[in-house]
Amino acid sequence: MSPWAEAILRVLLAVALGAGIGYQRERAGKAAGLRTLVLVATGAALFTVVSIFGFGVEGVDISRVAAGVVVGVGFLGAGVILRGRSEEEVAGLTTAATIWVTAGVGLAAGAGLYLVAVIATVIVVGILLLPKIRG
Repeated sequence: MSPWAEAILRVLLAVALGAGIGYQRERAGKAAGLRTLVLVATGAALFTVVSIFGFGVEGVDISRVAAGVVVGVGFLGAGVILRGRSEEEVAGLTTAATIWVTAGVGLAAGAGLYLVAVIATVIVVGILLLPKIRG
């Protein structure tokens, strides 16, 4: 497979997997839904693909991209966490975690770890479908 085809396949896989997670969040009526999570996964995959295929020359540490994506997505996720009136009241943690893990799925797809990305997506959607336990 040509490098172009491989890069495109990786990004398209990230789009599909991000859509799978995003669809569940959209159906649940959450702030970060289909479009947001597709963009997170696609962006993470795109940065990874560009690093591998664009800068993948000797002496360049492409693993630094993963660190940059994690930090950048952390800021995005932090923006959806809200504190309520009491210290025990916090909203948006699951949404923030979903944004974070979706970036990880995008990184995995972008790195060519297809099976890992798919299995992680299945696990994430499965966890998100579990009923919320109220204390």
